[in-house]
Amino acid sequence: MISRLDSMGLSGISGYPVSVECFISSGLPAFDIVGLPDAAVKEARERVRAAIKNSGFKFPVSRITLNLAPANTKKSGTLYDLPILLGILAATEVCRIPKEPSAFLGELSLEGKLRPVNGVLPMAIAAQKAGFQTLYVPAANAKEATLAGEIKVIPVVEVRQLIAHLRGELEIAPESHWIPQEDTENLPDFADVKGQENVKRALEIAAAGSHNVLLVGPPGSGKSMLAKRLPSILPDMTREEALEVTQIHSVMGLLPPESPLIRRRPFRSPHHTISAAGLTGGGTIPHPGEISLAHKGVLFLDELPEFRKETLEVMRQPLEDGVVTISRASGAATFPSQFQLVCAMNPCRCGWYGDPTGRCVCTQASVNQYLSRISGPLLDRIDIIVQVPALNFDELRRHAAPEPSSAIKKRVEAARSVQRERFGHSRCHSNANMQTPELRRYCELDEACATLMRQAFDALGLTARSYDRIRKVARTIADLDGSAEIQPQHLAEAIQYRSYQFTQV
Repeated sequence: MISRLDSMGLSGISGYPVSVECFISSGLPAFDIVGLPDAAVKEARERVRAAIKNSGFKFPVSRITLNLAPANTKKSGTLYDLPILLGILAATEVCRIPKEPSAFLGELSLEGKLRPVNGVLPMAIAAQKAGFQTLYVPAANAKEATLAGEIKVIPVVEVRQLIAHLRGELEIAPESHWIPQEDTENLPDFADVKGQENVKRALEIAAAGSHNVLLVGPPGSGKSMLAKRLPSILPDMTREEALEVTQIHSVMGLLPPESPLIRRRPFRSPHHTISAAGLTGGGTIPHPGEISLAHKGVLFLDELPEFRKETLEVMRQPLEDGVVTISRASGAATFPSQFQLVCAMNPCRCGWYGDPTGRCVCTQASVNQYLSRISGPLLDRIDIIVQVPALNFDELRRHAAPEPSSAIKKRVEAARSVQRERFGHSRCHSNANMQTPELRRYCELDEACATLMRQAFDALGLTARSYDRIRKVARTIADLDGSAEIQPQHLAEAIQYRSYQFTQV
């Protein structure tokens, strides 16, 4: 007796079809699973055996061989429990597999109930692209699966219910498409921040062009407070962006239970003890890291010099390319990583270097050693470096209401709309993503700007990358100003954000 049905698998954050073949023959009782299964898939034998018996069906006392094709691709996770169980019951003619192209996935409990699995959205999208008309998933994953589009999603609660449905004894209604409710949760607002107008201006420019930012200042000056309010002025994600972000979080099992679709731009703030693999991704079977979880959002690194140097250096290539490729013996996976890097740091170990009060107790050698933890190539990839000074008592006591995030966000969205119209349907979505052809077309400098740029280039010791990044920031400032061309004042402000002098010798 032989049966065949379809399931799905995960490779990185992409799904692919998996064929589940079951052959039951005479001989000594055995239950073998082949097709490069990992330990979790092999353990499905005991879950399936118990689920079949506890659901009121007979487990065949025969030789059972399960093959997961393609057999040269590593299979991992618990999502094959349900198709393995159905393969056995179909081979023993307990039920029939639907004639319409269908795929099954889900983890089983010992009593025959279905538990949710990770990565349902990318697998549902892949199932639709592969031509499947129906997808059977655990009921807890059904809303997430409906985000894939037109594929019919059947929510399954337990094995008995599904078998009755396949026999025609019970009709399981398809899950209706999930409709997002209005988001009423408020993000931290810039209206809570007193003073620091120069930093707010820098963050507005960063949000408008998706530029990387470094905030430098003494303890308690508001660096973290300001950075955590950046998402409140970022433009809303499009549905395509939201689906990209949701797929990554789905694979990692991080989707919030109340909403299967992530509609707010991610804000990730890993601790400085994180490893390089935790930041970029890794594992025996490659999985996304923090830079991919921050895709289309913000990656905030507080206390930047406290991160291990080798951990920071692995970000250099993803910052340029917007993707990261993780290679392991079991295979390679490429994850998207178009994130906006926001960093915060003290100017020295005690935090008060350069303060007018003279509170710093660090030696020059100590300051140089502290700052040397951040490499020049990494600093060269940061567009805006801004100083965050300590506030005095009068500024803290001032009762004037600061500008709220909603007002700043309107200006940011206006600048982003200019960029969307400028770049059209190209792969470039913001000024920070411009490559050489776009720079040549949209960031040309007139004679006055070229003279200013030449002076800054010589005085600050800029690199070719710095030159390009200054022009990108100047283009963003011009967009905020409603100017079609980069003017000298726009370029001067952009140069100002590259002129912070680190004290290394």
